[in-house]
Amino acid sequence: MDLLALTDFNLVARHGGFGRAARASGRPKATLSRRVAELEAALDLRLFERGGRVLKLTEEGRALFQRTGALLTELDETAAAIASGGDRPRGRLRISSPLLFSQTAMGKVAAGFALKYPEVRLEVTTEDRPVDMVEEGYDLVIRVNPDPDESLVGRSFLRDRLVVVAGPHFPRPVDGRPVPVVVRGSADGGGTWTVMGPAGLSRLAVDPVLCLSSLVMVRDAVRAGVGAACLPISLVSHDLAAGTLVHWGDVDGPEIALWALYPSRRLLSARVSAFLDYLKEAFPAGTPEELAAYIGGA
Repeated sequence: MDLLALTDFNLVARHGGFGRAARASGRPKATLSRRVAELEAALDLRLFERGGRVLKLTEEGRALFQRTGALLTELDETAAAIASGGDRPRGRLRISSPLLFSQTAMGKVAAGFALKYPEVRLEVTTEDRPVDMVEEGYDLVIRVNPDPDESLVGRSFLRDRLVVVAGPHFPRPVDGRPVPVVVRGSADGGGTWTVMGPAGLSRLAVDPVLCLSSLVMVRDAVRAGVGAACLPISLVSHDLAAGTLVHWGDVDGPEIALWALYPSRRLLSARVSAFLDYLKEAFPAGTPEELAAYIGGA
């Protein structure tokens, strides 16, 4: 297989078109088109669906892109490392991070990493949706309790737990009456939260009176006395210590775990390895208390 043609195919696939790939790389559009056509002829496969203004990968093209993109990146990085006389992290590192971690901790993490590795150009995108790492060009994603994915591997680097909190003057529930609560996202109606308090396990009837799009907004609303809320302990531990919020109990449910995920492959780039090591340095124990201390009173 022609390695140059394969490289040009990956370039076009990554940028989603011959024109954009040509502009990004400075290569002639005609050359890229010819190289891809030669690769298709050599493989006897159609790799792109051509029609209108949209260029889409075929099923075979997508499979080839997913399997060869990481290998070509490793080849480039190995050659660069040998040429520079070492395996020093350098180049572009794209990371997708969830909203809450980005709002509270990622700025500090990113700044520390950038200072330690000035030759790495770090780009962090904030989003909670599952991203396609290959299609969207991410090197690493941080996710909360991710679903199993055979194409990704990774490690858990932080743990957290959910607690029910309210303002110090907000009345506690009596006689099983629904408690006004603030929730993230939308709410179709009332429900119950299972809470472990001083008296043991209990069910708390809730009435969502305010729906917000981020947990930081939820916490701020609870501080203002609108209602109770279910929040990560790391986000409210400073409020609990200061008495601006009170702890009603721990939510009965699975532990929250933050994972750093990357494409499954034998060799990690020096950039990704360095970032994983930096996360371990920042959170050596990976406990909620450690995260709370790291973010301070954010």
